[in-house]
Amino acid sequence: MAFELTSPSFREGDRIPDRHTCEGDDLSPPLHWGVPPAATKSFVLIADDPDAPAGTWVHWVIYNLSLDLRGLPEGIPAKDHWLNGALQGLNDSKRVGYGGPCPPPGKPHRYYFKLYALDAVLTLKPRATKSQVLEACKGHVLAEAQLMGRFSR
Repeated sequence: MAFELTSPSFREGDRIPDRHTCEGDDLSPPLHWGVPPAATKSFVLIADDPDAPAGTWVHWVIYNLSLDLRGLPEGIPAKDHWLNGALQGLNDSKRVGYGGPCPPPGKPHRYYFKLYALDAVLTLKPRATKSQVLEACKGHVLAEAQLMGRFSR
């Protein structure tokens, strides 16, 4: 399998099921990815909505995901620390962990889940923001994979 990001909950461009949104249980979706480049030491995952009224809204930041992972289960707990040294950052609701799609009524919004394979483990503390994580990633990204889902209310 190539380095690509998929979910058993929704396919590229499809509607994100309610269970992963504010209309349901607001659980992070299960995600799977393929074999990364050989020099990979960790992964970063960022989920955001570029269609939010005030500009791109960050829904999830999780970093220092272990090299041996090939996916994430549904419903990652909203805690600073997760499995094998993984850390969660702040979303734009100023909360740790996943905050699912919850757009205002109207047109569907696009939600991008972006996975980065890095040649380093980031030296950030828990609760870093998307901008802090992306700054720390500069010069370390070996590959990127992306999955986009849609949601409207």
